[in-house]
Amino acid sequence: MLHTIIPPKNSARLLIVFLFLFCISTSIFANTKSEAIRIAKIVKPTTDFSKPEAFERRPAGAATVFKFLNENSFSHSSANMSFERELDFKVGNGFFRRLWVSSPASTKSADGLGPLFNARSCQNCHLKDGRGHAPSGNWPQDDAVSMFLRLSIPPNNEIQKRMIFEHRLNTIPDPTYGGQLQDLAIQGHNAEGKMYIEYQEIKQNFSDGTIVSLRKPTYSIEDWKYGPPHPLLQISPRVASPMIGLGLLEAISKKDILANADPDDKDNDGISAKANLVWDLQGQKVSLGRFGWKAGEPNIRQQSSKAFRGDIGISSPLTILPWGDCTSKQQKCRNAPNGNTPTQNNLEISPEAMDKLVFYSQNLAVPARRDIDKPEVLAGKKLFYETGCVKCHRPKFVTKRLPDQPEQSFQLIWPYSDLLLHDMGEGLADQRPEGLASGSEWRTPPLWGIGLTETVNGHTQFLHDGRARNLLEAILWHGGEAEIIKQNFLKFNSKKRSEMLAFLNSL
Repeated sequence: MLHTIIPPKNSARLLIVFLFLFCISTSIFANTKSEAIRIAKIVKPTTDFSKPEAFERRPAGAATVFKFLNENSFSHSSANMSFERELDFKVGNGFFRRLWVSSPASTKSADGLGPLFNARSCQNCHLKDGRGHAPSGNWPQDDAVSMFLRLSIPPNNEIQKRMIFEHRLNTIPDPTYGGQLQDLAIQGHNAEGKMYIEYQEIKQNFSDGTIVSLRKPTYSIEDWKYGPPHPLLQISPRVASPMIGLGLLEAISKKDILANADPDDKDNDGISAKANLVWDLQGQKVSLGRFGWKAGEPNIRQQSSKAFRGDIGISSPLTILPWGDCTSKQQKCRNAPNGNTPTQNNLEISPEAMDKLVFYSQNLAVPARRDIDKPEVLAGKKLFYETGCVKCHRPKFVTKRLPDQPEQSFQLIWPYSDLLLHDMGEGLADQRPEGLASGSEWRTPPLWGIGLTETVNGHTQFLHDGRARNLLEAILWHGGEAEIIKQNFLKFNSKKRSEMLAFLNSL
């Protein structure tokens, strides 16, 4: 047996190298630990409401825009974006606004619409990159472009149950109508059906005698064109969410989000925040859900790709089938001409175009806060914190360091969301599970920009189906884990209600 004998002088050198590396690694660890402690202090909710917090006017950190507030307030690029990257943002905006046409068409890069669809462009639903709304009336009075119905059925065999258990699927689509109702179609095809809504007014009483009327919706589908749906069909309405700040939400570390999870309510505060776990198509692995009303998608690319497939009927690198959401029972739809083009990797939107659209979606900037030092806003902020709203609407995070995404890298942001699931009670329940989200659980929606909804979109409709006609109604629909907080809010007098709403409208 041969042995390698290291001379003493080499041993000394190795010891010096080892001690040097040990010191470096210890220093890095100490710095990392020290930085983590500093960040924990920064993101801890404040207890001082006498004045605004440092950097509070910049909800998106250095990416915050301070441009004139008007109907285009949600359509600006990250303020810290370099001039060279602005071109990619503008090209992505072009794909976001593109009106797709049916195949065949003379413009090969823009055909492939449908055959069944809900909108012809991303912009149709996310008008001015903002919030969708419930229809003002049933069809044909209103075509409800920025709202649609999700469809699914309970898993009914072992394969489907295993796919749900392994997080490879969030839901099981209806065997005839797929994952959502397409209420529009290209020429020569029938739309699947029409959404029908009925509202019932219900009263909510404040302790001071003020009465607020809430509208409770009931959803159904009429004029089925492809036969009856599954007898256990589950439906859930969705309005389009604002596009601002998505890249920053994506840049929050998984660890920081899960640090707020408490599915078993071990701290006994009545709040059982839960993560949704979903399948990442690109990474081929289970990932944390961040996007969608029930946190059903892990990242912007997948959220956008599935919207192309379901909403517009466009194939992309992650959703390669050219017939969108058409099922095997809709063969005419599947056999229709498509826009898959050899120069676009046999897809209807090319990988390069998809990259630009994702970049655009990552960099739609959050506008600066307004009126943060007004006494009424500061008083409302104190009520928001002390009432317990911040247990779900977490004010602050610091994003990860991302060398390839300088706009989102290491920013102090104020989304007012924990991106986790919460049981919101029977009043808001759709009784349609999605992944780990039950029929009454919803992801906490970010609140940044919420006070500019009317300026940008001309309405003040909120919640997943736009049932709330203003922020006051949105608060009053909270139940489940937020029931105690709502009951505290119902004890507010008119002055406190005004202060709370002033704070929300400053976000």
